[in-house]
Amino acid sequence: MNLSDLRIFVSAAQRPSLGAAALELHLTPSAVSKALRRLEESLGKPLFDRSAKQLLLNDSGQLLLARAQTLLALAGQARLDVMGERAAVDCRLGGPAVLLWRHGRMAAAALRAYPQGSLRMQAMFEDAALAALARGDINAALVTQEAIDGRGEHWSADWEVTPLGSVTLQLMAGRGHPLAARAAPLTASSAEVLAHDFACPSRSLFCGVQRGARSDGWRDEQLPRKIRYWCDDLQLLLSLVKAGEALAYLPDFALDDGGLLRIHVSDCAFECREQVALVWNRAQASDWQRRLALALALAGAAAAA
Repeated sequence: MNLSDLRIFVSAAQRPSLGAAALELHLTPSAVSKALRRLEESLGKPLFDRSAKQLLLNDSGQLLLARAQTLLALAGQARLDVMGERAAVDCRLGGPAVLLWRHGRMAAAALRAYPQGSLRMQAMFEDAALAALARGDINAALVTQEAIDGRGEHWSADWEVTPLGSVTLQLMAGRGHPLAARAAPLTASSAEVLAHDFACPSRSLFCGVQRGARSDGWRDEQLPRKIRYWCDDLQLLLSLVKAGEALAYLPDFALDDGGLLRIHVSDCAFECREQVALVWNRAQASDWQRRLALALALAGAAAAA
């Protein structure tokens, strides 16, 4: 039993077919099949219940899968820790696009110490990110405190939660919007604001749940808006706002974009704030992952100061 065969086994166990595993591993289906047979022969028992087109793990395969994932993680951890900053780390960060927008830049800065490394940012909603972390498809997930409090089916006792500060949603307009012509700081009453069109996602930008007018955190039961544009694509929503076509309730870090301005609503008492955290597997983390978590936490604290 060798690590190469174990790596092929883990991929085959997590994919719907032998062909899909071969595609992921850049191998031929024949090479994958031979590796699986070789592994089964070394263990003296089958690991799959084979049908015409599928590989289904049997009880022995389920037992080995958990052990194999741990062994591969430990081997990778040892190699990267020994190599230090010369290591070709492959940082796979998953989470909602709106959180990757903010923390992705911080992660890139934190990984500059690893010139041979790479950063893959995979946009996915929170539950999908935690499921990907559980499968080992990503190294860390960016999620809100609400997802952490939910402790869904994928949650593991081995996971570490590193707080990254909060995100506050604020009313914003493009520089070409009529309200943007006012003297800074831009202030308007709720009546003045509600006279204009809004753009809003129909799904939460964090969890992806369909919530209609409540998706962006604005309290329409108190201040009902005219939502003219429904847009679940974050970049398209931003383009509408920057063009002056609509107002939107967006995360505070969007103001880093010079094309957006904050509108202070003078008689609006409510505020929508989300706590954000990095979730990662401390049992399988290499030194670079621990350093990344610390760097993101420090960057979040500095941004809040």
